[in-house]
Amino acid sequence: MNPLISKIAGCGSYLPQRVLTNDELATKVDTSDAWIVERTGIHQRHIAAEGEFTSDLAFKAAERALADAGLVAKDVDMIVVATTTPDNTFPSVATQVQAKLGLGNGAAFDVQAACSGFIYGLAVADNFVKAGQARTVLVIGAETMSRILDWKDRATCVLFGDGAGAVVLVAAENDLGNPGHSRTGNSEARGILSTHLHSDGSLADLLYVDGGPSTSQATGYLRMQGREVFRRAVVNLTDVVLETIAANGLTADDIDWVVPHQANKRILDGTARKLKLPPERIVVTIDRHANTSAASIPLALDVAVRDGRIKDGQLILMEAMGGGMTWGAGLVRW
Repeated sequence: MNPLISKIAGCGSYLPQRVLTNDELATKVDTSDAWIVERTGIHQRHIAAEGEFTSDLAFKAAERALADAGLVAKDVDMIVVATTTPDNTFPSVATQVQAKLGLGNGAAFDVQAACSGFIYGLAVADNFVKAGQARTVLVIGAETMSRILDWKDRATCVLFGDGAGAVVLVAAENDLGNPGHSRTGNSEARGILSTHLHSDGSLADLLYVDGGPSTSQATGYLRMQGREVFRRAVVNLTDVVLETIAANGLTADDIDWVVPHQANKRILDGTARKLKLPPERIVVTIDRHANTSAASIPLALDVAVRDGRIKDGQLILMEAMGGGMTWGAGLVRW
């Protein structure tokens, strides 16, 4: 029997109905559509309604991912939710999604790696599958970032939005094929080929929330040193992409699509330039979604699958960097 590999059987996403445009935001804080677009590439963001929580967004994305995979809730034996904005300190969002799905079996837990959370969650779930401890895993990135923003701070409040995305991982036998050259349509070794995680806690003051149950018993607001985060993001993301493609015996030219964390259009462009990747191979949704933290990669992935850009047999590289500092990447053959 061959070793197990995690395959993505389906994906789904959910965005709150409320859309907050730059022009509307400019009536609340000293900014303008032109200023935001020039510096970030963002035109609008979705905002969760009053009484609509992270677990609600996660549940709706999970339902859609299961439907896309042709599975039902009872097939799931593990739920991993990546989030920085849980409904409560505890219980976890994952257990709340588990309850909404009508499940009382298996394992459900959250991971917290800020904007890198989905990559961390994907790596955790993948390793549970490879160890034979899970067969069908929901991996969800879900955030209500609007709840931790200082709406008087134009440097941060213009950047973020709310949303959720999910994938369904299923265990399958690894055919031990070589990842190969993606542009040839080689279909060997489908599934998650590798994940790569990093962190540096000494950089925590670059991007953080100034509250929490152990320090102030108040949630606090997101704070960021934007210029330094930008500089480190381009360097760290470039490095982890190069690490990932080298680990799989590939080159940047072999990657069909890069699905990055949607932090800032200038970060996406800067990383693409350093990697010499053509912009048409980068999936960009920040203009519509803004930065949805751990939800941004699965949201962008679902968009690219739905519109037909991502096709069977293609190599998809996902990468992210977030507060902590944390960063990572994952390579998948679709």
